[in-house]
This record gives sequence, structure tokens and C-alpha cells, in this order.
Amino acid sequence: MTELIKYIVEQLVEDKDAIEITRVDEENVVKITIKVADGDIGKVIGKQGKIASAIRTLAKAVGIKEGVKYSIDILD
Repeated sequence: MTELIKYIVEQLVEDKDAIEITRVDEENVVKITIKVADGDIGKVIGKQGKIASAIRTLAKAVGIKEGVKYSIDILD
């Protein structure tokens, strides 16, 4: 899952070296945190949060198939 998220974020940002994606496994939830350069944060969130929402929707779909709940956070 982290590879999929990293691929999507790489396509959106200019500074690909600044991408940091961390994964923390908890009891029932896998928390994935996305951190990008300050200039690219708007590109990952999108207008009215539509891109962030789409990333979360993809994570939910994959999670249903795998039987895992994913929580996606975007740090600024």
C-alpha cells in the first residue's frame, strides 16, 4: 500500500526527494503519514481536498480487499 501511495504522490509533486511516507501498524488500523515539501503540499491536498479524498478512497478500497483499515494523514 505504501508503494501505491508513494507512486501517486510522486506523480503530483515537483520535489520527489522530499517525500516521506511512514507506516505504523496498530491494532485494527494501519496509519500512513505523507510528508512532502512545503511548496508541494497544496498539490497533494488539491482544491477543496479532492486529491486527498481520492487517495483516502483508494486506500479504503484496497483495505476492504485486504481486510485492513488504512488511515491516511497528510502533514504540512
